[in-house]
Amino acid sequence: MSIDLILERAIQGERISMEDAIKLYESDEVEKMGEVANIIMQKWHPEPITTFVIGRNVNYTNFCDTYCKFCAFYRPPGHKDGYVLSDEEVYNKIQETVDVGGTEILMQGGTNPDLPLSYYTDLLRNIKTRFNITMHSFSPAEIWKIVEVSGKTLEEVLIELKEAGLDSVPGGGAEILTDKTRNRVSRIKSSWTEWMDCMKMVKKVGMHGTATMVIGLGETIEERALHLQRVRDAQDETECFLAFISWTFQPENTNLKGEKTSPREYLKNVAISRIFLDNIANFQSSWVTMGPEVGKESLSYGCNDFGSTMMEENVVSAAGTTHKVNTNQILQLIREAGKIPAQRNTKYNIVRNFADEETTDKDFIMQN
Repeated sequence: MSIDLILERAIQGERISMEDAIKLYESDEVEKMGEVANIIMQKWHPEPITTFVIGRNVNYTNFCDTYCKFCAFYRPPGHKDGYVLSDEEVYNKIQETVDVGGTEILMQGGTNPDLPLSYYTDLLRNIKTRFNITMHSFSPAEIWKIVEVSGKTLEEVLIELKEAGLDSVPGGGAEILTDKTRNRVSRIKSSWTEWMDCMKMVKKVGMHGTATMVIGLGETIEERALHLQRVRDAQDETECFLAFISWTFQPENTNLKGEKTSPREYLKNVAISRIFLDNIANFQSSWVTMGPEVGKESLSYGCNDFGSTMMEENVVSAAGTTHKVNTNQILQLIREAGKIPAQRNTKYNIVRNFADEETTDKDFIMQN
């Protein structure tokens, strides 16, 4: 069956249905989908600019009582290899980020049942007194654990975190937003409705978040389409998502065996997501899981953003995937894709345009 009519309707600005998305997933005309996704991306972003953020992942604890089958990072509470970073260790990591012009800290860890709400609020306040940095931190699963430990409501916890210095919430832990897959791969983790309730509440209390998707967990294409539908519905309702990021399950060192998703399947998912999610402006490449070259290719499949420089990353690397790029490489990869690189902040506002071909890391650090 030809997908041409579906793609033509999408180009004309018509909203495609879940059934349409399933037909796209069934098709192998990936390049054709990529062309349309790129056209739609250009409607959102007419200038040939690809953004990135200079940031760092700070995995403050690996103690976790959620025990997801696909995670190679966590350690059960009390495990000899578990840790909670000291406040000074966190400050040092943030200082290193600031020193190279970084603007964002993505602080995430396990669902640690031994950390009270005051741990998070005290740490946030101390960070904000020391640094001018955006705290894009704590996924919905972590926030629900804080709710459980504190005995407060979701709204109360998010208000206290925001008042202490939390700026926005990453959409980690969405995986696939169906309970069928979630019950199979992360039975104890919050349900898809709890994940979504958290992200909607994030917006209600005055912050934004991002939406994510992990493919390759054994989900059906119908579940992938339903995931996109649920994200689009929530965005229609609350405009809670500033960006959408999809990536692939990394099976190494985990309890959930499977084959790595191919780059082609990843690019197909990126394209279909851009075509379907007609109410989210920014799509992030996932070079961390797919590698820099596929990340570059995704800029022709609907992505307008190259994500974070990711100065430190421990969760994906624990599963055997270690793609590292520095700012210079990001500038080069974006230029190789025929785009102009620009540094952004967490809200996707451009803070520096790198139109000058001669700009180097050294120049960049000196000027910051």
